[in-house]
Amino acid sequence: MGTAVTDDTTPATAPAQPPAPYSRGARFLLLLAVFVCAACGLVYELALTALGSYLIGNSVMQTSVVISVMVFAMGIGSLAAKPLQRRAVGAFVLVEAMLALVGGLSALILYVSFAWLRLYMPAMVTVSFTIGLLIGAEIPLLMTLLQRIRRQEAGSAVADMFAADYVGALVGGLCFPLLLLPTFGQLKGALVVGSVNAVAGVFVVLWIFRHQTRRIIRISLLTGAAAVLAVLGTVYVLAEDIEVSARQQLYRDPIVHAETTPYQDIVITRSTAFTESSDTRLFLNGDLQFSSVDEYRYHESLVHPALSGKRSSVLILGGGDALALREVLRYDDVEEVTLVDLDPAMTRLARTFAPLLELNDDALGDPRVTVVNADAFNWLRDATQRYDAVVIDFPDPDTAALAKLYSVEFYHLLGQVLNPGGQVVVQGGSPFFAPKTYWSIAATIGEAGYTTTEYQVDVPSFGNWGFVLATVDAGGRPPRLRLAEAAPPLRFLDNTVLEAATVFPVDRRRQDVRASTLMDPAVLEYTRHEWQNY
Repeated sequence: MGTAVTDDTTPATAPAQPPAPYSRGARFLLLLAVFVCAACGLVYELALTALGSYLIGNSVMQTSVVISVMVFAMGIGSLAAKPLQRRAVGAFVLVEAMLALVGGLSALILYVSFAWLRLYMPAMVTVSFTIGLLIGAEIPLLMTLLQRIRRQEAGSAVADMFAADYVGALVGGLCFPLLLLPTFGQLKGALVVGSVNAVAGVFVVLWIFRHQTRRIIRISLLTGAAAVLAVLGTVYVLAEDIEVSARQQLYRDPIVHAETTPYQDIVITRSTAFTESSDTRLFLNGDLQFSSVDEYRYHESLVHPALSGKRSSVLILGGGDALALREVLRYDDVEEVTLVDLDPAMTRLARTFAPLLELNDDALGDPRVTVVNADAFNWLRDATQRYDAVVIDFPDPDTAALAKLYSVEFYHLLGQVLNPGGQVVVQGGSPFFAPKTYWSIAATIGEAGYTTTEYQVDVPSFGNWGFVLATVDAGGRPPRLRLAEAAPPLRFLDNTVLEAATVFPVDRRRQDVRASTLMDPAVLEYTRHEWQNY
């Protein structure tokens, strides 16, 4: 019969050997490895949830699936690691090498699965489960290794282990949005973390327990770890080319600019294939924001009805591309404009990227304009200046972060910065493709104390698109949908078009839907349900 083996070197029946020598800092080094591995594990988790939010939307669902699958897999991994404790050094090194490889490649695997294979959800569940399985196997093995260095009460050992683990998770959670994402981006950031994971989990542990591990095993494990680092390094070098090729699969026209910011994925495409002039398109998180072929229809319809009254001071919320701002600045009697957009990368592009600069007529360079990069909800809570007109040009409310900008509470805050008699206009999505969403936005504005006039126009790139014009102090009368007498010459809009715009077909008229609040984001529910088939 074979002899049971308790370690990577000696059989269980061999004579007792003196304890292996450990340096005074061995315990500290092992806890440091725990700290680093925990930080890496949380970064993998955050990277999966962030990527899912960018590619699929529905951040709550993405986060719920990733966390629940990973936590379940961690439990399975902990149980699976029990038989491996007899060979804890070798088993832990193999687990960390595999975790570094899978975690480092995770973002790339999911991005390729989304762009080329259209198998994002199965791939995401598989990757999340695999990473969770390997993370779950870490703790029992690390506990065994910690006890080998110095025996202590189980409670004390657990306390030391989890203290290092949780502090590492804190550091990893902060490093992801503040350092890794802005410095390296999604794909390269995961590869960098995988490399750190491999070094901390493999080389540190092998150094500490070098006297307990046979030379041939050390060499084999180090060779495997070096191979993992070589794979991650090679993919890092090729990452940009892979990302460009995969990303291009998602868009019809050639991509001329792409970047991932801490807030969103920005893509700009440009083509001259089917039109006499170039067609420049902006996509945020994969959703079309405008086409230069017909964006004037959208922006004229959004801006000019709201500026039919007083307009010396104007507030624009969203609209970082500065196309709505371009329309506002066409009025000579507009004295000041404040534009509040969350993402500084978007307003930077509007200032510097030639195709956008050409479209917006360098609107951000106008001395009347003040740009604020901030969350509009939080900015309104502290705002003290009041405005004659407000133009709201947010993306559709398909995430929890955007849904709060379509809530009763948000419109209450907005009323605090609106001058008496001032008008607000909100883009409300498509009354044809998403009627419940559109009428929920209108109901939400009404619930906040505004009187509203709803209208819709056709924008070929979007289809039928709707807006809501609102005011607070109108004696209960809906605001009149019209152009100002001093309106500049427009390419699409006139008073006749606006008169027709208030007529909705029978099957798209006002519906009995809920208003949206922070605690009951009905608009998010409607948006996800109605747009899922488009």
